Amino acid sequence: MEFDYVIVGGGSAGSVLAARLSEDAGVTVCLLEAGGEGRGLLTRMPFGTVATISGRPKINNWAFETVPQPGLNGRRGYQPRGRALGGSSAINAMLYIRGQAEDYDGWALDGCPGWGWHDMLPWFLKSEGNQRGASALHAADGPLQVADQQTPRGLSEDFLQAAEQCQIRLNGDFNGPDQEGAGLYQVTQFHGGAKNGERCSAAAAYLHPVMNRRNLKVLTGVEADRVLFSGKRAVGVAYRQGKATSEVRARREVILSSGAFGSPKLLMLSGIGPAAHLQSVGIEVLHDLPGVGQNLQDHLDFVLPIFTHTKDTVGIGAAAGLTLAREGARWRRDGTGMLASPFAEGGAFIKSSSAVDRPDLQLHFVIGVLDDHARKLHLGYGYSIHVCVLRPKSRGEVTLASRDPRAAPLIDPKFLSHPDDADLLLKGARKIRAIVAAPALARHTRRELFPLKTDSDAELLDHIRARADTIYHPVGTCRMGSDRRAVVDTSLRVRGLEALRVIDASIMPNLISGNTNAPTIAIAERMAAEIGRTH
Repeated sequence: MEFDYVIVGGGSAGSVLAARLSEDAGVTVCLLEAGGEGRGLLTRMPFGTVATISGRPKINNWAFETVPQPGLNGRRGYQPRGRALGGSSAINAMLYIRGQAEDYDGWALDGCPGWGWHDMLPWFLKSEGNQRGASALHAADGPLQVADQQTPRGLSEDFLQAAEQCQIRLNGDFNGPDQEGAGLYQVTQFHGGAKNGERCSAAAAYLHPVMNRRNLKVLTGVEADRVLFSGKRAVGVAYRQGKATSEVRARREVILSSGAFGSPKLLMLSGIGPAAHLQSVGIEVLHDLPGVGQNLQDHLDFVLPIFTHTKDTVGIGAAAGLTLAREGARWRRDGTGMLASPFAEGGAFIKSSSAVDRPDLQLHFVIGVLDDHARKLHLGYGYSIHVCVLRPKSRGEVTLASRDPRAAPLIDPKFLSHPDDADLLLKGARKIRAIVAAPALARHTRRELFPLKTDSDAELLDHIRARADTIYHPVGTCRMGSDRRAVVDTSLRVRGLEALRVIDASIMPNLISGNTNAPTIAIAERMAAEIGRTH
């Protein structure tokens, strides 16, 4: 098989790229995806996240683990990543967040000219189909459906009241002129029509509607083994489907869109990366590129689960089962109710102190008792408040466990390796405890799942090290930049090679201040247009 473009990975970036590039009937596109088509009920129904995010069993989920983390008492962290068309947008909480303008302006100042906020805003707008309509900062006609939550829980409104009681102002649009404040998240969800209340993954938005294009070939259930080269030019991809191995050739370009773990892994399997590491696992070095797999950044998240007297949440018990059956019928009827919820209904972007100039902490308010990514379940009803450090200073890496393409990569975020991250997360934990203690939420409290004995900073930091983990935003492992350790240039071409790009969250030089799905889609929109202009 031979195509103009071969894309590896059908996630948030790959779905966009395949759909946009194949708009030109004069080019041919092949998309390789390890998972399935991402059309099943557990994907379409937002409540299905409960079944998929835990990775038990592995439904649409790679369910990776980290190496032991010294900053987390030697624990292995959990790293769920989507394995289906739509990628992690097929299993996430659907939150639509762009980050802060300063994030992108920081990229531009840090060796990535042309990637500032005003450069990126048009691509956010091109992707966005916001229920609220068009404005200077929003668009209504894009394929990615962005909706207000139709039926949030009353407890989420109480969270907002509690935030106000803690002097956190309300904010009705986290993607508006100012991110700071507390509010209900907008979500990537269909609004109106036959799909009302269904998840709008990147695949549902971009790819599923065009799968019948004659110039687009989508292969699911296939895993890439390596990129094929003629000299220093990428000419195709070797892949495996079951026990059978095959090759697909690219006349113009090979594009890696396998995410912060998959893209550096595939580069290294192909002989591209730190030479000493490749040699240590028996891979012949094609191109010594020291930055591949380095610069891993992620949002480390601390959760405070609270059992409540109110049962208007996602609970476990006999009554809860009846509620879910009733809510399931409601969702099938009109797309509303608890099963349409993103779970993380409310949230906030706050400053750790008056000394900082913009929010450095993010909160998620979840309508259920969440313990260890829903891998540990508890009888009863409740909620959870999360806090994460928006711009962590810790930097980790992704390396190969072996030369076997089927082996999971070694993921080492090095959580809390920078002392400032621990100090800031401790301040964040204090702030969410204050919100729980505010009258609007305190009246619901029955007990904490993990109560403190002394409420000292030392004990609270012990809790953080014992339970904190990712909130699913790994980036940076194929960093864009102009220096010698950058993996890709500002057109996302792999430095020193030809006809090979990386287009996904791995190219972010620094983690943005918020959830990463919308920025990844915007990056892909931008690059699809650039590639179309280039050829």
